[in-house]
Amino acid sequence: MTEQVQGTPAPVAMLPPNGFPASVNLMLNLGHAIDHMFLLIFATAVSTIALDFGFKNWTDLMPYSVGAFALFGLGALPAGRLGDLWGRRQMMIIFFVGMGVSAILVALTQNHWQLAAALTLLGAFAAIYHPVGIPMLVQNVPNPGAVIGLNGLVGNLGIACAAVVTGFLVKWIGWRAAFVIPGVVSLICGLIFALKCPQEAHAPAKGKGGKAAVALTPQLLARAFAVMTAAAITSSLLFNFTTNGNAQLLAEGFRGVVEDPAMLGILLGAIYAIASFAQIVVGRLIDRSPFKKLQVWISVFQIPFLIIAAYTQHWFLFVALLAVMIFVFGAIPFTDAMIVRYVDDRLRSRVAGMRLTVAFGFSSAAVWLLGPLVKSVGFATLLWIMAGIATVKALIVLWLPDEPEAKR
Repeated sequence: MTEQVQGTPAPVAMLPPNGFPASVNLMLNLGHAIDHMFLLIFATAVSTIALDFGFKNWTDLMPYSVGAFALFGLGALPAGRLGDLWGRRQMMIIFFVGMGVSAILVALTQNHWQLAAALTLLGAFAAIYHPVGIPMLVQNVPNPGAVIGLNGLVGNLGIACAAVVTGFLVKWIGWRAAFVIPGVVSLICGLIFALKCPQEAHAPAKGKGGKAAVALTPQLLARAFAVMTAAAITSSLLFNFTTNGNAQLLAEGFRGVVEDPAMLGILLGAIYAIASFAQIVVGRLIDRSPFKKLQVWISVFQIPFLIIAAYTQHWFLFVALLAVMIFVFGAIPFTDAMIVRYVDDRLRSRVAGMRLTVAFGFSSAAVWLLGPLVKSVGFATLLWIMAGIATVKALIVLWLPDEPEAKR
């Protein structure tokens, strides 16, 4: 191994086989928390913002956030391409800075159209993380499932922070502070990442790249990519319906029992924090268990708990919603694990970008439909619709190639 010159950053090619230094991995994982937290600050504070902007009901303001989730999907394709061809380090610096600046811009808005524009900009920068940060995190690691599981845990703790931190900031300071303070934190993280992350010797597309864990024929690869994309669409629909609607679902279910927004934020944060640990368990199981069978069962178990949640209130709703989120979050590592499993490193950001563009592009409709659906048919019917989506997902995953067949 070539000796590193004193005082100069080590290129990626000189990194040990277990990936990046711990400080860089920490920033990459925190980036996942920032990504999910920032996209859900609005969903947590929407009732307060609606009153501030003169709306009678949160359901009328919710559709104005659809641009954030549309760009979150559509922006993944160019972000993934730039990550492979230009460099992942540079793209992650842009991610941290862009998230911080756009969150502060959201706080400065004065009407719903300005809010929609600022949230859309936030979604464009948020699109960078998944096709760039996760492939960067799993470079050269021997246990990608466990790494993805830990990364998913941190990302979902960001969702929990959106519920808890936003609830308290809205109560104590105001909804604008709920965007400004996290925005400043993101800018600080970007500075630390730029200082600690080694320079890349070359863009991933120009290197040899880590090989796929399972070799597929072109026909099976096309089939796996179709399953990956369709499963990602259904998973993202469930994720967007739940994470954007849970705050209001809890508020409705606990009406007359708990109505303090900070306390409701704590309850929702507890659900997300506990459910997030499912990703650690699933991530480890991915490295050790039959991949297809595990993914099918995780999808199947979502169905009964969604139906139970449709007919419960108060603390029974809390328990049912916790079970729902355990399996919704537990399903998340599979789509990233599939990319590591079937695609070599030179193409991972682009493949992830294509998959995310289609999946998040479709699933952004969930954010647009959430308010009108709840207003017209109620949460119980919405939960039944989600149970139907989970059923479709389980059937899709059954079409995934069997690994012995893939290896032959």
